[in-house]
Amino acid sequence: MLKQSLQQKLLQKLSPQQIQFIKLLQIPTVMLDSRIKEELEENPALEDGSLSSVEDIPEYSLDDEHTPDTKEEQNDTPDEFNIDDYLQDDDQDDGYKMMSDNDSDDEDKKEMPMAVSSSFHEMLQVQLSLCVMGDHEFMVAQHILGSLDDDGYLRRPISALVDDLAFSQNIFTTEAEILHLLEIIQTFDPEGVGARDLQECLLLQLKRKKQNSSSVKLAITIVRDYLEEFTKKHYDKLERSLGISSEELKNAINEILKLNPKPGNSFADNSKQLQVIPDFIINKNDQYLILTLNSKNAPELRVSRSYQEMFQTYDKAVQKDKKMKEAVQFVKQKLDSAKWFIDAIKQRQQTLIKTMNAIMNYQYDYFLTGDERKLRPMILKDIADQVQMDISTVSRVANSKYVQTEFGTFLLKSFFSEGIQTESGEEVSNREVKKILEECIGNEDKKHPLADEKLAEILKENGYNIARRTVAKYREQLNIPVARLRKEL
Repeated sequence: MLKQSLQQKLLQKLSPQQIQFIKLLQIPTVMLDSRIKEELEENPALEDGSLSSVEDIPEYSLDDEHTPDTKEEQNDTPDEFNIDDYLQDDDQDDGYKMMSDNDSDDEDKKEMPMAVSSSFHEMLQVQLSLCVMGDHEFMVAQHILGSLDDDGYLRRPISALVDDLAFSQNIFTTEAEILHLLEIIQTFDPEGVGARDLQECLLLQLKRKKQNSSSVKLAITIVRDYLEEFTKKHYDKLERSLGISSEELKNAINEILKLNPKPGNSFADNSKQLQVIPDFIINKNDQYLILTLNSKNAPELRVSRSYQEMFQTYDKAVQKDKKMKEAVQFVKQKLDSAKWFIDAIKQRQQTLIKTMNAIMNYQYDYFLTGDERKLRPMILKDIADQVQMDISTVSRVANSKYVQTEFGTFLLKSFFSEGIQTESGEEVSNREVKKILEECIGNEDKKHPLADEKLAEILKENGYNIARRTVAKYREQLNIPVARLRKEL
């Protein structure tokens, strides 16, 4: 027997418009342009106003104060569409365009010339074509080049290359032949290419130097026989084992430090490097800060005139059959989608500027001077309370957005830090402690670098009572190695 009952549940559901806004909010400026182009391709009712002049196509837009879902229908037939929801007179305003009223440096669009250069593998192919060898050897050598990593190393086992050639290209070879061709490739530029590990890479580069140099000979011995001691900076052990002075060891180490551990990187394609485009720009005018939003965050979007004309045609039609109603239903869907997207872009713009303005005011002294010691402890909740938004919204803004200042371009997330209480009871940002820690290590005697215990004592003398493990954590976050690895001769 079925038992029926009533239950009340409290559920949180996001509308499609809210989901669209969240997705747009979290993407940075560099990706916003691609997202807009994608929407323009998918929705013909949405147009980019910057691609056509005002004289050619009159601009029409949706009413900001009404939406098709909220306005009452005025036609007698219940399932008819209200044309007035989507049409405006020609003599009304130019329409809703997301124009930025901020003048910023990125408005000056200049073409930057790109240097034409060959890639790393193309350079190797050119050198291979100059070698005298048969067709069989040439094809095997080409396969070896194709197996090199971007940094120039051959990390695949030789036996695997033999199998690859046999199964994929029906070319039969031996490990001895591959090793012979690999030796030829290792004579190519850049020096060290074709190495199978770091040790072989360094030795290939050292053997091309002047062999009559005592420092080069000593460097070869160190890399060949004492690489582990060298990487761990056991300099005292090296001096005893090799019977050399500190000066001789220093000269040999200088030769090693000149080598390139990743030879393929010297031919890296600069065009593939990602460029950081700031979402916000903070300029200083005397003792005042001026915040502007990158104009790329405010694209010029509008609703298509041709789609509005479809509604006019439908409104004037005497007979409205099923096919025409289906067509208008499609047009209505596209018009709604276009309006939602424009509204989401506008809401994104307002949220960005509101959140960044709160961050700027919270860290006003820092943005005014650029001194990291003036950074206040700040967490997401502090900004969320000021802008009266959810913490997740502030997190989406801070996570992938950059701000350009007079002293550099920074990720917003980097301005958030936990607080540390000094002996005087004052709460300071851990960024301030990291800055002092970085300065202490930068000014230390490299022959006798400061251990974490000593660094903790120095910080305590400056009023920061921090444990040694906390110092080690901050040092690792700054990508600074331990004292032994910072030692220099």
